[in-house]
Amino acid sequence: MMQLQLPYFLILAAALFCIGIYGLVSSRNAVRVLMSIELMLNAVNLNLMGFSNYLDPVGIKGQVFAVFVISIAAAEAAVGLAIVLAIYRNRDTVDMEKFNLLKW
Repeated sequence: MMQLQLPYFLILAAALFCIGIYGLVSSRNAVRVLMSIELMLNAVNLNLMGFSNYLDPVGIKGQVFAVFVISIAAAEAAVGLAIVLAIYRNRDTVDMEKFNLLKW
């Protein structure tokens, strides 16, 4: 059985995480921010898979944790999109600079 090298997983995960951080910092659109968070969570999943394959190729511990992260990410996306939709209905924008709902 061929085992992939760990640095390939880590480089790809770091690239995905950096793209997610860049999208999180630079974007004002709430939907893009949610997509950037999903990219960052997928980078974490890739790290879990890579380390699981590297440390214990027979076991599936990393894959089990990745399934948990995917389920939490799906719930986060559903709740986040529902909040964005509610704000869009009230404010007619998804620009995060105009979300002043908590200001008095």
